[in-house]
Amino acid sequence: MNVGIGLPIGDPTTLLDWARRADSGPFSTLGLLDRLVYDNPEPLVALAVLAGATSRIRVQTEVLLAPLRDTALLAKQAATLDRMTAGRLVLGLGIGGRDDDHQVTGIDMRTRGRRLDEQMAVMRRLWSGDPYGDGVGPIGPRPARPGGPEVLFGGFKPAAIERVARWGDGFLAAAPLSWAGGLFDTARRFWKEYGRDGAPRIVAQANVALGPDDVIHDARARMHAYYAFTGMPDRMTAGLLTTPAAIRDTITGFTDLGADEVMLYCYGLDPTQVDRLADVV
Repeated sequence: MNVGIGLPIGDPTTLLDWARRADSGPFSTLGLLDRLVYDNPEPLVALAVLAGATSRIRVQTEVLLAPLRDTALLAKQAATLDRMTAGRLVLGLGIGGRDDDHQVTGIDMRTRGRRLDEQMAVMRRLWSGDPYGDGVGPIGPRPARPGGPEVLFGGFKPAAIERVARWGDGFLAAAPLSWAGGLFDTARRFWKEYGRDGAPRIVAQANVALGPDDVIHDARARMHAYYAFTGMPDRMTAGLLTTPAAIRDTITGFTDLGADEVMLYCYGLDPTQVDRLADVV
């Protein structure tokens, strides 16, 4: 089982410390959330900095809100980061669900799923080296990974999970252990229906905080603020894992469901959590 670290978004200046600790530990991936109308770092910019400060660990957007971005520019940014990291980029994509993020970019929320499908068709073509079209040539650079960086899709509804089989390489499941299994099965079913070889890569997510009371309190407060828009932040923070036993049990549970990787997402800023989580892993 691969285990990654989901980075906190509260203070970008701490992330280099987090990344270097994780790179020297047992972790497989660094993940970073995406919002626009929020006090968080822009993930592609931040992960580019972190990739330059590390040597082996993968960098993953989880999830990048692709419909908010220009398609050709996003394709070029992703290809550049993938090429310069020798294939360490994992591009986790989703459509987002916050009105304000879409309002400031002028994107109609009602068509964001369709827009993502259209974006994927263009980006797959560009990453393969084909012309953009309509008299416009190719857009480089060619990514390190043939056909483009690894693409994972997040979501909960069947239409979102179907996108995994149509355009992607795997599924990001930001769901608790108690009902993640059904989402995994749906992703695998669509994969077979589309005649894809093998199986989709399944990446699970658990929210964690490990350390003294002040670290756990900081994580709960920041997580509560992040999920305030849902109207049920208390329910979200109730699932925060705060003991080594709970974290180990959850990793084991996702392993039993067939997950390939578990991302341990942190909201508290203390970077020594990386060392404590390394001991758990």
